[in-house]
Amino acid sequence: MRPLGHIRVRPELLGLVLLTTTALTLATPPPPAAAQPLAAQPAPVRSATAAAAFTVEEQRLDRAVPQEILRRSGFDAVAPDFVRSLRGADSYAEAERAVARSGARLWQRAVDRAQGRGPARGDLSRDDDRPLYWARLALTRELRQWQPEFGLSETGRAALLGKLERSSRGQDSMDFPARDGVKGAKGVKRIVLTGFDPFTLDRDIRISNPSGATALALDGTVIRTADGPARMETAVFPVRWGDFADGTVEQALRGPLSRADLFTTVSQGRVGRIDVERFNGAWRGGFGDNENVSETGLVPVTDPASQPQWTTTSLPYRSIVEADTGRFPVYDNTSVTEVPAGGTAPVVRPDGPTPGSAARAGGGGDYLSNEIAYRATLLRDRLELDIPGGHVHTPVLQFGAGNTDPATGSVTDPEFVQNRLDIIAQLRAIVTVAAEAS
Repeated sequence: MRPLGHIRVRPELLGLVLLTTTALTLATPPPPAAAQPLAAQPAPVRSATAAAAFTVEEQRLDRAVPQEILRRSGFDAVAPDFVRSLRGADSYAEAERAVARSGARLWQRAVDRAQGRGPARGDLSRDDDRPLYWARLALTRELRQWQPEFGLSETGRAALLGKLERSSRGQDSMDFPARDGVKGAKGVKRIVLTGFDPFTLDRDIRISNPSGATALALDGTVIRTADGPARMETAVFPVRWGDFADGTVEQALRGPLSRADLFTTVSQGRVGRIDVERFNGAWRGGFGDNENVSETGLVPVTDPASQPQWTTTSLPYRSIVEADTGRFPVYDNTSVTEVPAGGTAPVVRPDGPTPGSAARAGGGGDYLSNEIAYRATLLRDRLELDIPGGHVHTPVLQFGAGNTDPATGSVTDPEFVQNRLDIIAQLRAIVTVAAEAS
C-alpha cells in the first residue's frame, strides 16, 4: 500500500518545515532481482545516460564539505578501490561478489574506525559517522554509471545497488554467536540497535547523526550487565520514504529480532534531551527525506487490513528514566497527535491515544524515526515476540558556539565531538539499563 501523497519538496523550504516537523527526527517485500539465478539477466540497458542519472543524495557528493569529510577521514580512497574491483568483474556473478565484498568492507572499516581499531587515516574524530555516509554515496554513484562489457540490465543494476546498500549498512551482518559454551547459566543476551544516516543536508550539509554514530560505536560489542554479558548487533537505515515502503526495515530486522532478547531503534530528536517514545503512529507527515521527496498518508505495510493505528513500546521505560545514565535528562514521552474517533481534526493527547483514534503523530513525530519504531514494534507483534523493544530519541547533535553557521563554519569542533561522544556513552548506558531490567 502506497501513501496518499507523493510530491517534491523545494530545498529552500526544508528549513521552515524542519522547525515544525523534525524537531522529532526521526511487510517483507518481494525478493529483489538478485535473488533470481545469476545467469538469468534481463536485456541490457538501452542507454548509458539513463543508468548514470545520479540521485539527489549522490549529487551533493561533489560539494566541498563531503569531499573534506572524505579526505580528512581517509575514506576518499574507498571509491577508487571500488572502481578497480568492478573493472575486474567479467560477469554478473563476479560483479555481485565484488559489490557484496566492497559494501561489507566499508561497513567494517567504519565500525573499526569508530571502535579504535586500525589507523584513523585522517584527523577527524573516530566517532564520526559521516565518512560512512558519504563514502557509500561515492560507491553507489560509481555503480550507477558503470558500463561493464558483459552488459548489465536495469534490473540487475538495481539488485547490485540494493546489495551494496544492505552490506554497507550492516543490515545483512547482524549475526549473534551461539549461546552454547558461554559461562553463566543465562548465556549472552542478544541486543539489536539501529541508527540513521545524516539528514536535512540542504539545511546544513555538515550534519552528523548521533544515532548512526552510536550504531558504529556499538556494533559487535559486549556490554556487562548485572545478569551477565550482552552482545550488540547494529545497522544503519536510510532517510528515504521509498526504502521504507519497499520493506527495508522488515527485510533487515525479521531474522535478528526473532533471535534477540531486546531491541531499540534510535534516531535524533529534540534539543538537550533523550526521549523513550511510548507510542508509535501509523502516519507519514510529509516532511522531505534525503531525496527531497515527501510522503503523506498511512504507513504502507503488508496486510493493511490488520494494520493498527498505534503500537506501543515494550522497553522498560520506567527503569530507563529513573537511572543515572548521563548528562542529558531522559523522559518517558507519552504525547501523541490523533484524530479522535468520530472526529475530523487532529488533537494533541499528552497521555497517549484514545480508543478508536486515527494516528497523526506518535511520540516520535510523523517522520521516519516514528516509522521505524512503528514498523519494528509491529514486526515484534506480528511475529508474537515477547521481548522488550521500542524507540529512543537522542538529543540533537549541536556544533560548538561560533560554529553554527553552515555557510562559514568548519566541519567539526571540540564541542561537537564531545557532544557526540556523550550521546554515544549515554545510549550505551541506557541499553545496559534496559538489558538489566528486562
